[in-house]
Amino acid sequence: MTVQIVLVGLYLGVLFDLNNLWLNIFWFVIMLCVANTTIIARAGLRLRFFFLPGLTGVTLGTLTAVIVVVFLAIRPTPAYDARYLIPIGGMILGNCLRGNVLALERFYSSIQKNQKEFTTYLYMGATLNEATRPFFQVAIRAAASPHIATMATLGIVSLPGMMTGQILGGSFPIVAIKYQIAIMLAVFSAMALSAFLNIRLSMAVAFDDFGNLRREVMKR
Repeated sequence: MTVQIVLVGLYLGVLFDLNNLWLNIFWFVIMLCVANTTIIARAGLRLRFFFLPGLTGVTLGTLTAVIVVVFLAIRPTPAYDARYLIPIGGMILGNCLRGNVLALERFYSSIQKNQKEFTTYLYMGATLNEATRPFFQVAIRAAASPHIATMATLGIVSLPGMMTGQILGGSFPIVAIKYQIAIMLAVFSAMALSAFLNIRLSMAVAFDDFGNLRREVMKR
């Protein structure tokens, strides 16, 4: 962790000084690819099946939130300013990572553990979406619960990182609060959207034509 942070800190210093559009995009794409690879690995899935669906879901969820916060709310000059784009994108993506790991792992492990129940739904004429709906709801709930618990106690149990950083940087508390509210809403929205898309898009490769879960897509 320490080595990674030090190296990234040195690189970000160069990135902020250059503040080049294509370099910023390149670094953001690397962040997305690393996050997606980590999500698939920790969820117990095989990378060669889920890389593209996962990358699509995480990218759409993260970019939607980044566009709203950076380009519409903060509106820095230039719009692609690395001092805003990279840190905010990193905060949003980091929370998407945790939420997506929980969602994917819970969804596919629940189907494996309740294979008889899932198969019964299919035998009774349910479509794949209908048969997976109970497991989908459990997965989304598992991904969202930690974020909801954090938001419910924010400011009382703990002071969030961005708000604390703004205050230490000299901002008035009310300004820091506005930034923190925007970030928390963006983080939750991005996590929920990316988890939803990740599960839905992954289903296209995870199940065969008869609605059965393909064993080769799972690591265990």
